[in-house]
Amino acid sequence: QVQLVESGGGLVQAGGSLRLSCAASERTFSNYPMGWFRQAPGKEREFVASISWSARNIFYTNYATSVKGRFTIYRDNAKNTVYLQMNSLKPEDTAVYYCAAAPSSTTMPTDSGAYDYWGRGTQVTVSS
Repeated sequence: QVQLVESGGGLVQAGGSLRLSCAASERTFSNYPMGWFRQAPGKEREFVASISWSARNIFYTNYATSVKGRFTIYRDNAKNTVYLQMNSLKPEDTAVYYCAAAPSSTTMPTDSGAYDYWGRGTQVTVSS
């Protein structure tokens, strides 16, 4: 059972930055892909970014079109943590952000159904 705990959310003005963190309890964290999703009020959960498992510290990443060039996902396997650096934030980025783990996958899934474990989420609010 993998436990995921997100942190780093908050209130920020448009154009600002936040960094989200997701700490995993599992020691084999480096062996599987991780992802970030978000859900705005009244909307379905949507894919934000994902990162591959790592071999020799070589990672592959994938981003939703809406965040590409503004958000960066990266991981520190020594700390069992994955991050989401969010820059140039917009009001439409307002949502609860969830971290997820996909131990059963070998790719960088964009489908939430491919993820087996989820954190409880952290609120990000961007004011205009």
